[in-house]
Amino acid sequence: MRAIIVEDEELARQELAYLIETHSGIDIAAQFEDGLDALKFLQVETVDVIFLDINIPSIDGVLLAQNISRFSVKPYIVFITAYKEHAAEAFEIEAFDYILKPYSEVRIKAMLHKLEGAFAARGRHGEEERNPVSDKVNLWKNEKIIVVNADDIYYASAQEKSTSVITKGEEYSMALSISDFYNRLPEDRFFRCHRSYIVNLSKIKEIIPWFNNTYLLRLHDLEFEVPVSRSKVKEFRQIMRL
Repeated sequence: MRAIIVEDEELARQELAYLIETHSGIDIAAQFEDGLDALKFLQVETVDVIFLDINIPSIDGVLLAQNISRFSVKPYIVFITAYKEHAAEAFEIEAFDYILKPYSEVRIKAMLHKLEGAFAARGRHGEEERNPVSDKVNLWKNEKIIVVNADDIYYASAQEKSTSVITKGEEYSMALSISDFYNRLPEDRFFRCHRSYIVNLSKIKEIIPWFNNTYLLRLHDLEFEVPVSRSKVKEFRQIMRL
């Protein structure tokens, strides 16, 4: 299991990391003091569990958990709080558990044992939501994670350090290379037609012959034309039966 800790108090963060490493086989992939930094990390990385303080800067733990609950692949959330009254709020958004500060080693050990058991059981049942390629895709806009249907994506294009993702009425940014983003899409519907472009095959309206025996792809609902590179022409013809 991979985990992150989101806790703005350094000593509390260090103590929790020590207890997790001592009493479980969970790998702590990263630690954050700030909710927004954690959300940006989760845009590009997948973890199995998040240990989440409720009172953190930028985005509080409850708001961050609400964003995470809309992910296509949902990690377990274990809330950290100094206030018992926050427990009810934690369970309203389907948190796995909550732990109170100051920490009880016995309580944390029991929670970790329960967490590893639940993870093992989920692995045996092979839940579909753990499939890294899903019909739902997490996209980033205005510091929020937006979950869209993969079929709503028309095309994606590589930018300098990110990937721009286009739907009918929106443009999103992903802090991923276009290759990494392509690996998250259903391969039966999307084609890497150019080193800088991915196209949704179902959105193609016209195939326009271009120079050097390549093509431009005109899409439904959009003015933009997506190029097919020379190195991808043969594969594209086979897919489209040209």
